[in-house]
Amino acid sequence: MQSVDIAVLGLGTVGQGVVKIIQNNAGKWRHKCGASIQIKKALVRSINKKREVELPEGAVTANWQEIVSDPGIKVVVELMGGIEPAKTYILEALHQGKTIVTANKDLLAEHGQELFEAAKEAGTDIYFEASVGGGIPIINPLKQSLIANNIEQVMGIINGTTNFILTRMAQEGATFSEALRQAQELGYAEADPAADVGGFDAARKIAILASLAFHTRIRFQDVYVEGITGITPADLDYAKKLGYTVKLLGIAREEDNEVEVRVHPALIPQSHPLANVNDSFNAVFVRGDAVGDAMFFGRGAGQMPTGSSVVGDIVEAARNIRLNSTGRVNCTCYEHKKIKEIGAVQAKYYLRLHVLDRPGVLASIAGIFGNHGVSLATVQQKDFEEGFAELVVITHKVRERNLQDALKIIKEMSITQEIASLIRVEGS
Repeated sequence: MQSVDIAVLGLGTVGQGVVKIIQNNAGKWRHKCGASIQIKKALVRSINKKREVELPEGAVTANWQEIVSDPGIKVVVELMGGIEPAKTYILEALHQGKTIVTANKDLLAEHGQELFEAAKEAGTDIYFEASVGGGIPIINPLKQSLIANNIEQVMGIINGTTNFILTRMAQEGATFSEALRQAQELGYAEADPAADVGGFDAARKIAILASLAFHTRIRFQDVYVEGITGITPADLDYAKKLGYTVKLLGIAREEDNEVEVRVHPALIPQSHPLANVNDSFNAVFVRGDAVGDAMFFGRGAGQMPTGSSVVGDIVEAARNIRLNSTGRVNCTCYEHKKIKEIGAVQAKYYLRLHVLDRPGVLASIAGIFGNHGVSLATVQQKDFEEGFAELVVITHKVRERNLQDALKIIKEMSITQEIASLIRVEGS
């Protein structure tokens, strides 16, 4: 096979990055995969829109059926994002026997099972390295490089927007709203940042990683999610004084054939490898029974980093097509493990409470915690405002349900003004 013809669905930021990489390295693909890679078609909404890249005359189309019905096109690269019409286009392309390369985390996290079943039936492949971590290789390592391991934990900073915001808050003392405004001005955050700051983008990514790591289907709706909107400079200051930093983490663990999957802010020790991952960088920390600890670090988004992962998948797809070896590594979710509800999860907790400043208050609160099996590791108290004190507590490891039951009682006590913060402690 002299050439592998591909089509790109979507010529947005990442789509144009993919075109640039393919065109800039045109003379190298035959050496890297045994065939040249040709962009035969590109699907767009507006044919006449001005773009950074140029394609041969007739390659740009607004008709998706031109692509899926063309038997010469072997690889369809979906970079549109969202659920529909991407899902329809991918399914039809699979039914036509085409290989899929996609960066669509939303679609994979919610409809992955249907897509992979269609690929298996067609005897073809879905590649999705760019769906998590932008330019960071993490999908292929979990599917193949680390296959000898029983993965025990996947924990990562997998949203660059929130990492940038928390970095600015920690390093400059900015409020959440100030840091968010800066992220938007620099192009790290969308005008509507809800998917990022609410933790939903990270939740879709950890659902994909957990599915691979633990060989069981994890959907977006299975993930417990908290965002960063409640994090304050005071929490970051306390964390630093206590030897921690605050990051939005995606966390997946398996224990006793049960999987916990969650996204939330967390205090992590300053000595942890993830603690020094700052600004818009991403990193994924993996623990396996054979390899031990490994971390994958790099740019989690952007035109060229994400394009790098997409083109890496295209090259792998072209190599397998040339050798007639498609369908080698399909869906790895061959087990059916229970998803652990958040109340059953055990963790350490950082709490910041505002209470009446008078004798016996701390003893009363400690008593409530003790009655619910919550053991306190550290307690700090300082004046907050007239008549009130601020208590900062870090617990020993405790079941979340027990902690929440204790906090319900404490919240209703007359001595309590408010429970200002609750942040889990990880990595220690």
